[in-house]
Amino acid sequence: MTGLADALPKDVEALQALILAERVAHAAEAERLRQIIKEMQRHRFGRRAETLPIDQLELALEDVQQEEAAQAAGVEAQDPPRRAERAAKRRSNRGSLPEHLPRIEMLVDIDDKTCPCCAGALHAIGEDRAERLDIVPAQLRVLVVRRPKYACRACEDVVVQASAPARLIEGGLPTEATVAHVVVAKYADHLPLYRQAQIYARQGIKLDRSTLADWTGRAAFLLRPVHAHLLQTLRRSSKLFADETTAPVLDPGRGRTKTGQLWAYARDDRPWGGSGPPAVAYVYAPDRKAERPMAHLAGFTGVLQIDGYGGYRPLAEQGQVQLAFCWAHVRRRFYELAVAGPAPIATEALAQIKALYAVEAEICGLEPAARRAIRQAKSCPLVEAMEPWLRAKLATISQKTKLAEAIRYALARWVGLTLFLEDGRIELDNNTVERAIRPLALTRKNSLFAGSDGGAEHWAILASLIETAKLNDIDPQAYIASVITRIVAGHPQSQIDELMPWNNVTLSPEAD
Repeated sequence: MTGLADALPKDVEALQALILAERVAHAAEAERLRQIIKEMQRHRFGRRAETLPIDQLELALEDVQQEEAAQAAGVEAQDPPRRAERAAKRRSNRGSLPEHLPRIEMLVDIDDKTCPCCAGALHAIGEDRAERLDIVPAQLRVLVVRRPKYACRACEDVVVQASAPARLIEGGLPTEATVAHVVVAKYADHLPLYRQAQIYARQGIKLDRSTLADWTGRAAFLLRPVHAHLLQTLRRSSKLFADETTAPVLDPGRGRTKTGQLWAYARDDRPWGGSGPPAVAYVYAPDRKAERPMAHLAGFTGVLQIDGYGGYRPLAEQGQVQLAFCWAHVRRRFYELAVAGPAPIATEALAQIKALYAVEAEICGLEPAARRAIRQAKSCPLVEAMEPWLRAKLATISQKTKLAEAIRYALARWVGLTLFLEDGRIELDNNTVERAIRPLALTRKNSLFAGSDGGAEHWAILASLIETAKLNDIDPQAYIASVITRIVAGHPQSQIDELMPWNNVTLSPEAD
């Protein structure tokens, strides 16, 4: 300690400078370590996208709003005038409940209809009505089908009876609506079948998980032609989005799971005023080979908007498909660098990409010609300046860095990234199909894996119809129930287009 003390400067100002320098050095080292930890946490726990999904943000908001409501309730309990004020405000902002909901009236009347002043009879001069939203827990019911038999008194062998209505599961318990409920709960609400069995058990209905699986499998088999027609309809589109996600599948021979793929092909022409209704079709494949999308999109000619995966390039090499690439994927690589710490080049790249998105916000919903004209005027100069800027920056940095990789990623796909300037139908990114894939990820998270390749195919079929119904603002449970009922009743294959979700398939009163 004595030697160390002797090494310190005797001058007070010099000593202060030394201490300050040490603090700066320690602060810089601490900041460097924080950045390393942040990057490791992002690599280990972070999402691949740079923003939190809306459902995660809403979960956080729920907790905040619940705490705020609890505190408000405590204040109101101690302050009656404030409670009355808040009640009046809720009444004025409540709005009206939908007319189609049944009304169950509850009369709250006085016990004595004599005047408290003169004891004469009171007469009604009006009333106050207050509507509140009530709920009855899901109610199971039994549909009893009665088929009377008739005989002729004169003819002993004559017995006449109406034919039994067709069923999805002959001799089984469920109606088509029940099967649709199970299917939608699994693939739209992400409830695995064993959890659904637990819910039914609370209602006193004992249904084994294997029974629910049998219902789901039969529904998927019945709906195969509808799924095939949906995919064929998408092939006839002029522009599609494509992406893929993993689908873990149980591999009994090895006692573990294997990694299959769910390919997603989506259409959404609403941003440029197209007439094609939005739709998405999923197709399962056991691998990610390039021949998969080639088979799925056989006959498709037009623009295919994708991420950076090279498996779609053989489609373009055939000369019938143009590949448009995704600026969101380019942006993501620069964002990961900028969020980890000071990164001037990455930050500037983000600013330039943000300017492109600002133009897109102006033209959403316009027809393709108008979108192209505005892009040529506003976006084209930005893109023309960006490419040489990226090449210049690439020449000044180490080629082994993540920044160099991000720049090379963009430059290698520059033709597909700039295709949007010439075609008003093309979007700036592939987010349409990425949003369509998120429900698959939620189902995968809850179910962990598909039990077989066949189960994964069922996943693709049923999820395609459910998500397409949702894109068209159609209740998926009513839609699935209607389609199953119609097919079971003998809907002709030649009229299968009538069963597409955008045709607003509904059950007739007679069928219901």
